[in-house]
Amino acid sequence: MRSKQSGIFESLQEGILKGVYKNGTLLPSEEALAKQYSVSRPTIAKVYNQLQDNGYIKKTRGYGSQVIYNNAKSTYTIGLLLPSSGESEIFIVINDQLLKSSRKSEINYLWEGATASNAEIRKSQIEQDCENYLSQKVDAILFSPLERLPDADEINLRIFNKIIGARIPLVLIDRGLKNQPEADGYDIIWLDNFLAGGVMAQHLIGKGCEMIHFFYRPNSANSVDLRLSGVRDKVLSNHLKFTDENIFCGDPLDIDFIKTMKIETGKTGIICANDSTAAELLSSLEKINIKPTSDCLICGCDDMKYSQYLKYPLTTYLQPCEEMASISLELAMRRIKKNNHIPTTVSLAGKLIERESTKFSH
Repeated sequence: MRSKQSGIFESLQEGILKGVYKNGTLLPSEEALAKQYSVSRPTIAKVYNQLQDNGYIKKTRGYGSQVIYNNAKSTYTIGLLLPSSGESEIFIVINDQLLKSSRKSEINYLWEGATASNAEIRKSQIEQDCENYLSQKVDAILFSPLERLPDADEINLRIFNKIIGARIPLVLIDRGLKNQPEADGYDIIWLDNFLAGGVMAQHLIGKGCEMIHFFYRPNSANSVDLRLSGVRDKVLSNHLKFTDENIFCGDPLDIDFIKTMKIETGKTGIICANDSTAAELLSSLEKINIKPTSDCLICGCDDMKYSQYLKYPLTTYLQPCEEMASISLELAMRRIKKNNHIPTTVSLAGKLIERESTKFSH
């Protein structure tokens, strides 16, 4: 049968190894610990001697028993389940910022094939990449859920449950899950999408728009839902009409669908969920003889590089990508050290970049 002395030794040893008792801190006094474990003080003295002999603590008369074992892990491995620039250029900045941080600190990032730009290809790879990260027992995973696929929600929830089930710290970047799980072990870092929607709506209203539309693609991320909510709230607070007739979910290149949009010349503003949707919508509107800046105004979100070089340079909402990357790492490291704190959501404000697409030419 294991003695009380060996049991106390193993308990303290585990606490030191796991960082409960960090390097440089003092262990409880022999008298206090003896009382806690209901043993004699000489028993605790023997435990502390054993810990000192094994290099975990240093006993100093008149000072106490100080932990000298360095329980801080020097290198951490973080798995990335993020898209590449093919889905959104914001991930160029996020990925670059994360790589910079890896050069400045002892962090290794695993990329695998998770950065495929094509949504269908990424769908086929992402679950296998997740399994690989789990088998390698990475210290944390940064995950941007899939979007624009009919079964994206199902896949995202399956991946989420696998990571949480393995008790690996998780940070969701740029978007959450459609049905937010009631679970511990994860955090979210994203744009304040509700605020962004409101800022864009107020900008168009300030430019003279009395009718505001919102346009997005099917199976978009839940961040788009929040932008829509922000638009609706701001339009209604300005005592303007905003109903389902102002919401368009479809392909911006579908001319027949675009024709269903009601455009009041000189009074209509269109907010697109992102720049790529706005760029394609600009093209489609011209094909049906609706001229941006004359008949309507358009803005997007993300500030893609090409947005300023379009025929109608695009007003857009810039995401704070560098901050998003830095804070995602901070959240991951905090959760690595303590994975049982309540889920944290960090919403960052961006910045409206005004260009010609939201200036009436008449």
